[in-house]
Amino acid sequence: MLEPIGKEQDEKFGLNSELLGTLKRGTTLVEYSSPNIAKKFHAGHLRSTIIGNFIANLKQALGNNVIRMNYLGDWGMQFGLLGAGFGQFGCQEKLKQNPLQHLFEVYVKVNKEAEQNEEMKQAARDFFRQLEQRESEAVSLWKQFREITVDEYQHIYKRLGVHFDIYSGESFHQDGAQEVVQQLQSRGLLKTSDKGTGIVDLSPAGDMSSVCTVLRSDGTSLYITRDLAAAIDRAEKYSFDEMIYVTDKSQSSHFQQLFQILLTLGHSWADRCRHVPFGMVRGMKTRSGEVVFLEDVLDEARARMLHNMSQSKTTKEMDNPEDTAEKVGISALLVQDFKGPLTSDYSFNWDRMLQAQGDTGVFLQYTHARLCSLIQRNEGVEAATFDPSLLLDQTSIAVLQHLLRYDEVLYQSAQDLQPKHLVNFLLKLSHLIASAHRELPVKGSSQDVAQARLRLFCGACSVLANGMRILGITTVERM
Repeated sequence: MLEPIGKEQDEKFGLNSELLGTLKRGTTLVEYSSPNIAKKFHAGHLRSTIIGNFIANLKQALGNNVIRMNYLGDWGMQFGLLGAGFGQFGCQEKLKQNPLQHLFEVYVKVNKEAEQNEEMKQAARDFFRQLEQRESEAVSLWKQFREITVDEYQHIYKRLGVHFDIYSGESFHQDGAQEVVQQLQSRGLLKTSDKGTGIVDLSPAGDMSSVCTVLRSDGTSLYITRDLAAAIDRAEKYSFDEMIYVTDKSQSSHFQQLFQILLTLGHSWADRCRHVPFGMVRGMKTRSGEVVFLEDVLDEARARMLHNMSQSKTTKEMDNPEDTAEKVGISALLVQDFKGPLTSDYSFNWDRMLQAQGDTGVFLQYTHARLCSLIQRNEGVEAATFDPSLLLDQTSIAVLQHLLRYDEVLYQSAQDLQPKHLVNFLLKLSHLIASAHRELPVKGSSQDVAQARLRLFCGACSVLANGMRILGITTVERM
């Protein structure tokens, strides 16, 4: 009897090609997701989360040692506002019940208040200064906000099939930020502006035509100062071969400045850092209106998918339809996002995204489930030897030729870190498989033909599953 392809070989299919052997392997640090505590987890954070996860999965599949890092916005003036506002608008009970919701409500209220009320503004500045000076009451409130939020996010990431090795945050680098300022000063790179802020001249001619502010006039650190400290700390801790930041394209100049200052400080590894920018999502709304939390998007995807499944004639009986709807709904979300170039903005469309026909995540999952069931139904198809000459028809050759392109697609993805190559490859494969289902019956064919065809379907199934896994999709075997 022919040995089925083992799990081990299965997952390695196409990965030990000569082409992929030419890629450098090393330690890759990917920073992605990075939401701000107490602010909305908006569509931009969703894109950062899924794109970063794809890049980390791809690098790992290609044999790199990958460090997945979530760099939380857990410091800065917003905490001054939150800390000052919590005393007035906060409630410990609500904080424990629904932390993200409650912190967001407090943050909105205190922002409104601070616009009209100078005292509130001052209280916020005072609270942030207390934090920077490590006053115990301020610190323990801040700690509570942070821990509760991270805990909530972990549940949501789990639903998305995303995990992090490290939860870091701006707060880890406030001391380092002051050290960076001192280094800039001792090299004569730190100037003081008319407003009393600390600035670095980045203009090629040295004429202050392009400057970067690294210090507030009251001596507290800024986002870029903490980012400089974070990069230096990571280079020392993890001695990475490359570091990839995944954020929206509005931050492109921030990263140009960041890398430039690092090089000026003599850190040559800044050349191995790159920013992967992406565009905005338009029109992402749930039935209840504006999206505030990622959870609402996931719930909606699941609910709509569940509805579609209950309407469909082909839906199989299953133990846990909610779970299937969740996985398929999330794959639809990913595929809609990944089809075009990342830097393009795109319009979010629930109906188009969840169609079973057409180039969607639902179609990929459906193809995979159909292959799994074909393979299961024909478990006992035995033959003495596998005879590839039985796969010389047009349909088989089209599938085989396409499968042979898998390593090229991964190679291309490794160059520009765009998921569209892999998505479009898998969608094309699914269309070819749909034809093969019609034209290459396994049941009712002679034994050796049935066995050769089954081998072809098995190969397609494993490539489809591996490709989907790299994209961050959890495959389902029935739907």
